[in-house]
Amino acid sequence: MIGLGTYAFFWQHSDLVDEPLSLVGAFEATKALGVDLFQICDYAPLEAMDDHELADADAAARDLGLTIELGTKGIEPPRLARFLDLAGLFGATLVRSMLYSPETRPSLTEAEEWLRAALPAYEASGIDLALETYEQVATTDLVALIERIGSPRLGVCLDPANVVARLERPRDCVEQTAPHVKNVHVKDFAFARQPGWVGFTYGGAAMGEGLHDYPHLLETVRPRERGVNEVVEHWLSWQGDAETTIRTEREWTRTTIEYLRSHS
Repeated sequence: MIGLGTYAFFWQHSDLVDEPLSLVGAFEATKALGVDLFQICDYAPLEAMDDHELADADAAARDLGLTIELGTKGIEPPRLARFLDLAGLFGATLVRSMLYSPETRPSLTEAEEWLRAALPAYEASGIDLALETYEQVATTDLVALIERIGSPRLGVCLDPANVVARLERPRDCVEQTAPHVKNVHVKDFAFARQPGWVGFTYGGAAMGEGLHDYPHLLETVRPRERGVNEVVEHWLSWQGDAETTIRTEREWTRTTIEYLRSHS
């Protein structure tokens, strides 16, 4: 299933615009684009919501017919327990996370201990935990950790754009993680020369215009055949003013949805 995530609304949610988009507003915008999945990922206001606000958000998603996934950073057992509770509230069947949080950087041994402590509750609830590929942890280490633990509920959130920052090739990341992928983050990426031709900037691109070999990902991972959701997000830099930035963000979202629908 194609979905949108909060990173597809990064600037629309931000304080740099006159009227930041609410979570429910993002739900409504998602449905208006004919998309039925939304991933609330690294969305700080979620953790500050009280029970009444959470119930309202859940009711809004259900009224719109949206399937919800959740995302956080970190694998401390209390954090994972909290997001398991939130998943139960929203009827989510997947929580995406990363090994490190802003406050914690466990060793691989500590990470294994924490995950082994948290996973029985996920297994009992039938909820998947998907750890994202990113530059702070080698893909080989992430895959080895998942394989050592061997839980059917533990897998990968595949985002091959992230690993370039540790000089890994996106195609290699896709191939190494393919058997374990439970979620895909969809965005294109490219290098651009800096002014004066002194180095490069690595950032986002409109889907289909960058370096991401998405057909290779589809062929290797087979997300549609396996029921793995593809969640749209962007690496869009500020475009100089709010109006241009928001317009471009919305255009990139439409472009990515059209791209995914055309590559079936």
